[in-house]
Amino acid sequence: MQSTDNRQLYHQKLNRVLEYIHNHLDEKIDVKALAELSHFSPFHFHRITRAMLGEPIGAYINRVRLEAAAKMIRYTTLSMEEIGYNIGYETPSSLTKAFKQHFGVTPSAYRKSKTMNLNSVNKMETTSLNIKKPKILTVEDKNCIYITLKGAYQKLDYPSAWATLWAEVKSQKLFTAGIEHIGLPFDDPKVTEESNIRYDACLIIHKEAKPNGKVGVKTIAGGKFAVCHYQGSYKRLEQVYNYIFNTWLLQSEYELRDEPVREKYLNNAEKTEESKLKTEIYIPIK
Repeated sequence: MQSTDNRQLYHQKLNRVLEYIHNHLDEKIDVKALAELSHFSPFHFHRITRAMLGEPIGAYINRVRLEAAAKMIRYTTLSMEEIGYNIGYETPSSLTKAFKQHFGVTPSAYRKSKTMNLNSVNKMETTSLNIKKPKILTVEDKNCIYITLKGAYQKLDYPSAWATLWAEVKSQKLFTAGIEHIGLPFDDPKVTEESNIRYDACLIIHKEAKPNGKVGVKTIAGGKFAVCHYQGSYKRLEQVYNYIFNTWLLQSEYELRDEPVREKYLNNAEKTEESKLKTEIYIPIK
């Protein structure tokens, strides 16, 4: 019963957002305002909406605008300027460019054709994932040394970051059993500009450490987490998150806490085949 209530709650929150979007297509839509309207956790708004919609919230807004334009082009005599204005485009040229990029045809060509089919389905790939049912754990606070990396996730120099951290372990004589590799991906690349995306590479340590240059020291807060074990390429992590937020979470009895997710890497990416990489994904819940 709880999972049903949870699913309904999340869909009600999403519906509130979608209703606002559809009623304000002619205005500039502030995604931050949508996040506040939804009452989803600020840390997880974009992942939740992307998982439930099958596309990023920005792509959804763009798509419904252009689909509304297509209906007006086909079924009304409104000018391109009027249509563009009705869905939030300031000039006909802006509408033409966006329409052609999305549908592969210009608005005028679509208006002239009586048989053309537009299919703007752009759902993300859903394929089988090697992921196990989450375990619910309470995790203690953990101390770490870390390096902050900025830029597109796929372009970051992870090997150098881990090498620098391990050099610090050696330099400060921090080695013990139980050191863990933790990644903190703070930002959504579909929302945050590449230059501002932030990721912390962390080594969980069990001795007192001192900051040194770009290597910092901090405590990662503990708490209650749903821990998902995934085996496979890091390139498919987005699909894993989609499964967690759109399938598991909606069927569970849990709500999200306002904390970022974290990733624990269980083997060395430099020495392991992609298909055999093992990752634990920690979803903060209450």
